[in-house]
Amino acid sequence: MPLTSLHDRAGLAARFRTDPALHLFELGDLDDVLWPNTTWYTTSPDSGDGPVALLYSGGDTPVLQAFARPAGVPAMEALLRDLRPFLPRRLVAGLPEGAERALAPDYAVERRTPLLRMLLTAELPAGTAHGALPLGPGDADDVRALLAESYPDSWFDPRMLAGGGYVGVRAGGRLLAVAGVHVHSPAQRVAVLGNVTTHPDARGRGLARSCVTALCHRLAATTDHLGLNVRTDNAPAVRLYERLGFTTAATYNELVLAAVS
Repeated sequence: MPLTSLHDRAGLAARFRTDPALHLFELGDLDDVLWPNTTWYTTSPDSGDGPVALLYSGGDTPVLQAFARPAGVPAMEALLRDLRPFLPRRLVAGLPEGAERALAPDYAVERRTPLLRMLLTAELPAGTAHGALPLGPGDADDVRALLAESYPDSWFDPRMLAGGGYVGVRAGGRLLAVAGVHVHSPAQRVAVLGNVTTHPDARGRGLARSCVTALCHRLAATTDHLGLNVRTDNAPAVRLYERLGFTTAATYNELVLAAVS
């Protein structure tokens, strides 16, 4: 089938809701705030259950999201091969293990980060500590400064501050810890946590746990599926999320890809 661009949000949502844990990002990107920056591709426009690849252009570097369970990887690779001529020269991609081979030899992998997709599947601990409080648009500079110092590889979209998608802990007016969302769609009732970090001077005091717990409680009323991504080699973070009630739902690679010529 020829490569086709999809524009029907309801149809896309129906596809992704067959496996919401795997497709949290895509469901979140259907939200009004993020939708204008999305382009969706498939080679099976009429089936309703074929692979879909999303190209998101709302940040400094374009992002390709093309998730599939192991049984669906061959069909996803076929879609990616057809998509190669339409991709930017440099991008970040979320792909199932090995799927980047479909983009060779046109693209080389500059960086590979294996990730766990974790989903909140248990009741959160009651209450919060350390004064984790909501952040807003006026806190954008403080969030950027904290991320630059403690999490320089983070992806920060300041628009998420306007929707109550961030909480933080301050001491003496200084922002010491933060937790936010990469996507949050009350319409689709999904959210993906991100940018969970604590300043190096304040680690070991439970501030990240406090922020994640507080944010999850805030999001509970507008989400049925709440997830996050964490590096497979970040054992302390994985243990923290498991204690809070998150379980692993999928694995994939985050790749930085660059055209070879």
